Amino acid sequence: MKTKILSICLILMIIGCKKTGNVESAYADYGVDSTANVSDSISLAATQNIKDRQFVRNADVDMEVKDVYDATISIEKQLQTIGGFVTNSQMEAQTLSENTYNTSNESAMLVRKYQNQNRIQVRVPTQKLGEFLDFINDKKVFLNSRIISAEDVSAGIRLAKLESERQSKTKANISKLKSGKDKVDLDDKNMSEANNQKYSDEILTDNLRFSTVDIFIKEPKTSVAKIPIVNTKNIDNDYKYNFFFDVKNAFVEGFYLIQQIFVFLISIWPIVLLGGLVFYFWRRRKTFQTNIEK
Repeated sequence: MKTKILSICLILMIIGCKKTGNVESAYADYGVDSTANVSDSISLAATQNIKDRQFVRNADVDMEVKDVYDATISIEKQLQTIGGFVTNSQMEAQTLSENTYNTSNESAMLVRKYQNQNRIQVRVPTQKLGEFLDFINDKKVFLNSRIISAEDVSAGIRLAKLESERQSKTKANISKLKSGKDKVDLDDKNMSEANNQKYSDEILTDNLRFSTVDIFIKEPKTSVAKIPIVNTKNIDNDYKYNFFFDVKNAFVEGFYLIQQIFVFLISIWPIVLLGGLVFYFWRRRKTFQTNIEK
């Protein structure tokens, strides 16, 4: 019986070692070829290759181009050529000033000064990062900033290997336990950790395969748009005041006011009647007192 258990444990350890080898080899093919032909204007961080080191590379480029739309189309076509893709693109015209000038009683001209700009986020095959940065560098008329990072994730890969070994050993140990609620809970927890580790490995693998490049491009010149519109100020003046129409409305509203007052007086007739009676008896009493005094 003990021999069987030892044999099973040995088999599980061999399988775990094979899985570990697969985890390590999953990151082994994403180094950048150091012999790639890249322009001297590109930082070494985008192309360096060191033995036993793996780098997650990212870049952030802020530059001015002659035409934002043409540069955007050119970048997207280049991405298709090298196997990259766009994850976000936000093209907009930033309005610098806006004024309206009346040209006639009916027409006006809206003069708007603006600058075209675009924020693009792309994923580039890591082996093509230097080539891509060299390509977009040729599109600039002025480079505001360029940041290239190469994060060394070699330690993270080794940690992933150790975690896979630990999870394999834990799984083997759990299998030796007697069936019960505790065994189910332990097995479920270990499986959850294994799934999270697999997810992290896939994210890291993807980041090694593809570099993220954030690009901000804008035009250095100010563009002007002339937009014909309606002279709204003159139209407002035409309809702001109409004497005869307003007189007519005032007469009608005055007639309605008289009607409302008349209806109101009718509705308070008990109060008017009571007031009249009080006034009548008060006058009569006053007259009576005057006659007595005489």
